[in-house]
Amino acid sequence: MPQVQEPLIIEAGRAEAHYWRDLWRYRELFGFLAWRDILVRYKQTAIGIAWAVLRPLLSILILTVVFGNVAKLPAGPLPYAILVAAAMLPWQFFTNSLTESSQSLVGNANLISKVYFPRMILPASAVVVSLVDFAISFGIIVCLMFWYQYLPGWQILALPAFVVLALLSALGPGLLITALNVKYRDFRYIIPFIVQLGLFVSPVAYSSSVIPEKWRFLYSLNPMVGVIDGFRWCFGDAGGIYLPGLLGSMGVTALLLYFGIRYFRRMERGFADVI
Repeated sequence: MPQVQEPLIIEAGRAEAHYWRDLWRYRELFGFLAWRDILVRYKQTAIGIAWAVLRPLLSILILTVVFGNVAKLPAGPLPYAILVAAAMLPWQFFTNSLTESSQSLVGNANLISKVYFPRMILPASAVVVSLVDFAISFGIIVCLMFWYQYLPGWQILALPAFVVLALLSALGPGLLITALNVKYRDFRYIIPFIVQLGLFVSPVAYSSSVIPEKWRFLYSLNPMVGVIDGFRWCFGDAGGIYLPGLLGSMGVTALLLYFGIRYFRRMERGFADVI
């Protein structure tokens, strides 16, 4: 009699040693999901990629008028509009990444319940889509530099490093909130509150140099402070980077990334059942 082959059971996380190798093996799926989300975002909207420019542009205009012209906050060597734009672009990237990644698993419930692949691909691809938004909206600050006839110095060469830091700052909390949102769906109501609060406790509309020296390191433990200060330093803000604070921000970013990955991996086994 022919032998009956036992069914093959594929579980997420069953072979821990192969998980990270699986991420590389499924790189084509990662690219497909990212490209699909990009097409959905830009092809099924009335004004397409203009949304990636209008949202940060309107925020920059409002903050420049309110804090630069009315409140007269100091801007240092940078024109105030460039000071705000250099902070608003990474901040928008962070908030978009957090919002999109938090819904990535719930939005792909049918795919998760039918096919095995490393689930980390979904929030990671959402962050990449937000990176495309960032690249498009970067044209705003280029136009502002032409308008003010402002040319950054050699520090601009360090900008890609701070883009990577911004990506890691978004990925860690994104993984944590994504996993929590699968089990506790009311987390989607908490994210707008986090974003709104974060806008005020991050130096988007003002320079972090206005923070009293005795509180500045504690303030800099906000991961986005190091990212924003780094962006401004790249565009020529001589007082925009505070080295102890930057190191503190990087340390908190690393911790959030570690705990985000660890918690996501621990919860990943049950995503298909809960979702």
